[in-house]
Amino acid sequence: MNQSLLFTVIVSVSLFLNGCATSTEPSAAATEKESVKKDVDSSAVKPSQPVSKPTVKQAKPVKPAVEETLVEPPLTGSYVDYPQAKEFIAEMSAEGFSEAYLKEVLGEAKRQQSILKAISRPAEKSLTWGEYRKIFIQDKRIKQGVQFWQENQEALTRAEQTYGVPAEVIVSIIGVETRYGRIMGSYRVLDAVATLGFDYPRRSAFFLGQLKEYLRLVKEEGTDITAHKGSYAGAMGFGQFIPSSYRSFAVDFDNDGKRDIWNNKTDAIGSVANYFAKHGWAAGEPVISGVSFNKPTDESWFSQGRAGLIPELTIADWQQRGVEPELTLPPEGKAILMRLEMGEDEQYWLGLHNFYVITRYNHSKLYAMAVYRLSEQVKMAYEKATPVESTVKNKK
Repeated sequence: MNQSLLFTVIVSVSLFLNGCATSTEPSAAATEKESVKKDVDSSAVKPSQPVSKPTVKQAKPVKPAVEETLVEPPLTGSYVDYPQAKEFIAEMSAEGFSEAYLKEVLGEAKRQQSILKAISRPAEKSLTWGEYRKIFIQDKRIKQGVQFWQENQEALTRAEQTYGVPAEVIVSIIGVETRYGRIMGSYRVLDAVATLGFDYPRRSAFFLGQLKEYLRLVKEEGTDITAHKGSYAGAMGFGQFIPSSYRSFAVDFDNDGKRDIWNNKTDAIGSVANYFAKHGWAAGEPVISGVSFNKPTDESWFSQGRAGLIPELTIADWQQRGVEPELTLPPEGKAILMRLEMGEDEQYWLGLHNFYVITRYNHSKLYAMAVYRLSEQVKMAYEKATPVESTVKNKK
């Protein structure tokens, strides 16, 4: 996969917080080779603003993260010769893989220095919501989303009916992750997970686990272990599933006997919808709500980092604190409070249950907001461009 200057700009938002249908690893969208366009859609949905800007009690400043230094691995030969290989081969042999085959696989895997550089590259800056939004909410991506929807109407309608996930959300995920299949990654998955498993100590356990999952995947699907390509983190296909996510959530949505998320758009659509459904998407429920404040707020109330994505307080709790949602919401529902910078302004939102579900695809509130806002724009453009009778027919 080509690495661009854009990656170094947004890596702090996505590198270690984000995942692509993984809940753990970086998104292929973060490495997409594109400049930040200035032609942001002028018809974008205008977010509602709080009635009053809150008075915020400041918390202690957080120390900046220490830049990671890439440590050169001590070995440069075949992975068969690595110390971890013996244990790896023993574990997989116990599952029925032959020792000869496993040695052949590890001998075939190639260490990719560019992967190690990409995952270890220090961040240059963190993006605001306004900056992040410009990357993903663009006329071109919206138009491509409409085209993708029109070309896959039947599959998207069936996915929505089967899993309860709106077609526009499925389209948006695929648009953010891979520009509707245009940028799915160029690394062999075998090389990616082996390189990070054996040569990246910080996440070695995780990626060796993904290498094991990849071996199981290939065995189950009857495919060539060297054939599949993906991102530098081993994320694959239209929706960028890592091997464990593929095994858990990929579906054969066209019933042809194969789960093909690389070439089969129908399977990719069904798989993304299934992922959301299995993570608790609530059909018909909102994603976010604007808020107003009638009491001073505390800095600690606002969502920060991965832990801050988990809703713990109920709507009733927030109302007791003086945070009033614009939508009429059940008091027992849970939400997080978010503050997003948009130019010189700030937006305040409650992220609801379905917002949390989007963050299960990628651990970032900016990512989740981008997916939701793009879904709104694509839906508006699709409905405008698509004849009413066609839309009604496909919803039956």
